[in-house]
Amino acid sequence: MRTVWLAGASAVGLLCGAAGGTPARADVTDAESARGSTTVDELVVTSRAQRLYRAEITTVGKIDADPLDIPQAVQILNSQLIEDQGARDVTDLYRNISGLSFFSYAGVTFRGFRQDGSGTYYDGLRGDPFIAFSVPQLFNIERVEVLKGPAGMLYGPASPGGTINYVTKTPGETFGGQVRLTAGNYDRLGAAVEVTGPLVDRLSGRVGLFYEERDSFRKNARSENFIGDAGLTFRAGEDLALTVAYTAYDQDLPGNRLRGVQVDRAGNFLTSITWNHNEPSDYLKSSAEVYRAKLVWDPDGPMRGDFQVRHFDAKEAQEYHEQRDLLDTDGNGVPDTITREFRDQRRASDGLAFGGNFATDVATGAVNHRILLGGDWYEENSESLGRTAVDPTRGGPVPNLSILNPVYGRTSGANYNLAARAYTRSASASRRAGVYIQDQMMIAERFILVGGVRYDSFNDRNRVNGVRYKDDDLTWRAGAVFKPRPDVSVYASWSNTFEPQGAASQDAVVGGPFAPVTGEQLEGGVKTALFGGRLQTGAAIYRIVRENILQTDTTRPPVNGRDQLAPIGEVTSKGFEFDLAADITPAWVLTLNYGYNDTRVTGTVPGQAITNAVGDRFVNAPKHKLGFWTRYQVESIRTAFAFGGEYVSERVGFDGQRVKPYTVFDASIIKTLDFAEVMLRVDNIFDETYAASGFSLRNGSFPGEPRTWFVEVRRKF
Repeated sequence: MRTVWLAGASAVGLLCGAAGGTPARADVTDAESARGSTTVDELVVTSRAQRLYRAEITTVGKIDADPLDIPQAVQILNSQLIEDQGARDVTDLYRNISGLSFFSYAGVTFRGFRQDGSGTYYDGLRGDPFIAFSVPQLFNIERVEVLKGPAGMLYGPASPGGTINYVTKTPGETFGGQVRLTAGNYDRLGAAVEVTGPLVDRLSGRVGLFYEERDSFRKNARSENFIGDAGLTFRAGEDLALTVAYTAYDQDLPGNRLRGVQVDRAGNFLTSITWNHNEPSDYLKSSAEVYRAKLVWDPDGPMRGDFQVRHFDAKEAQEYHEQRDLLDTDGNGVPDTITREFRDQRRASDGLAFGGNFATDVATGAVNHRILLGGDWYEENSESLGRTAVDPTRGGPVPNLSILNPVYGRTSGANYNLAARAYTRSASASRRAGVYIQDQMMIAERFILVGGVRYDSFNDRNRVNGVRYKDDDLTWRAGAVFKPRPDVSVYASWSNTFEPQGAASQDAVVGGPFAPVTGEQLEGGVKTALFGGRLQTGAAIYRIVRENILQTDTTRPPVNGRDQLAPIGEVTSKGFEFDLAADITPAWVLTLNYGYNDTRVTGTVPGQAITNAVGDRFVNAPKHKLGFWTRYQVESIRTAFAFGGEYVSERVGFDGQRVKPYTVFDASIIKTLDFAEVMLRVDNIFDETYAASGFSLRNGSFPGEPRTWFVEVRRKF
């Protein structure tokens, strides 16, 4: 691999450019070289904006690859975009991803399908430490890779909408770091420090600490987040490196087990968006520890490989007041009060994952093959405990709460004699194991054919009653890429995935066990990296069919009072997506994404409804979603101005109520001083009141944040 001097071609180059224009060094792959990179003695960085948001290599396909060579839609959100947008958790990034929108907590709508945790990976392995109602944090994340559509051949059982892979930060070979101090409205205060670099010969390290606290715009709600992250990399030679790392997460979220704010059927909020069903004493607390190790073998020859292990242990405790029934106490036909119950819940989950990949390049005549062999294994044990106190209409002590004029602090969990109530326990164990092989064939430098197959086995066990279900399945991926020139690719692909049915639905009494839910996609598109990569675009059209969805079988009578089920549901998702990342000038960059999706029920039983469907539409599935972000660097005053926005079209809630469309705008101003960099970040500039997503009528809609701002001072070295 050749080393050349390029303008701003690495994170180190970006930092040096901000400090005053020191040349930046980067390794350039053959793919980059093919786009026209020229070997020169030296080029001086002319602008920090240059190459700022470009993504030229991704590991979302298990091995390093040029996105142009992948026959599926791919998006990569790098660390500079995360930093410029002031993103703290993954929900801050959704507006940058076409075909994906917010559902609830960490859940999303992805190409029309609801996904809660399914399709989330870290460095290519399962093991999400943000269980239940916690949201993935970004402090120790280098980039976020998104692979659209089914990815069963690469990742195993998952939802068909897409895959999100978080690539974690690792120790660097050169010394560097940064310190950040943050302050903003809603009493926001925070600090972070990161340091990386060589320790002794062949050994480098990284350590990072993050803390931030802030109030919420919702009454009684607040958040405190702490992240500690450390790693070591030992290089046994030029081609062999071992990285070990540890991360600790701790979240204290008073009053933050949030539902929505009540709306009418037209989608109008019935009260202020600051309303909260929680009391000041309610809370959600979560903590997690993650251990990971990765061995990478990357010689100059045709073979390379990696092996890694990942373990997490996560706990979550929450006590909160849950909304139940709407009441009209003054008889004017508009609900003004909500009944509540009180829930005490404890959750714990731990997981262990192994994975390895081996790739080699071989030639057979005029065809060059890149063979990928891999496998992964994952086991997770989960347990939850819960007990509930109910409202007076059901014989309980939990008082109602006014929607229009709530009075807080008159009650708490201590008033409900919960110690006299036994916990209800649920516990499960799940195991996933898969092996796969893929051949990427390059023909005459213009054609790429991709074919792969994977075998998976899975074993799910209910640890309370001992019921066990196990099965296996095959998934595949086939694709073709035509490159009329090195910086343009036209592709088509066929891929699938599957999801095991829920353990509770596998009981023989209801007709089980059942074959998994399947998802199959046809996709075609065009990708470009024109003008030396300064204009990256992607356009895709797709059709996904999801089958074997369980529904009540009305042709069969109940058995022992339980409805019989059958895998007779079908859903079809069709859509178009467009993504752009462009260096308009050396100082001006732009990202743009648009997604159109139409997801419909195409197979069902009369009188029955598929989960998350209202008629033939799906909850929180917008037909249109548009997002953009642009940044302009004014070198004469060493200041960057950034501006972005998001539009999400109308959706429906669980009760068929309207969820109004919305448009919000955000901005950042980044000023480089002699001693530091200062960023002013403003979200929802025009203070729009809007619903980020819908829920039920009793639980309302999740309101989006009003105008928020913070100032961040960061010193990089």
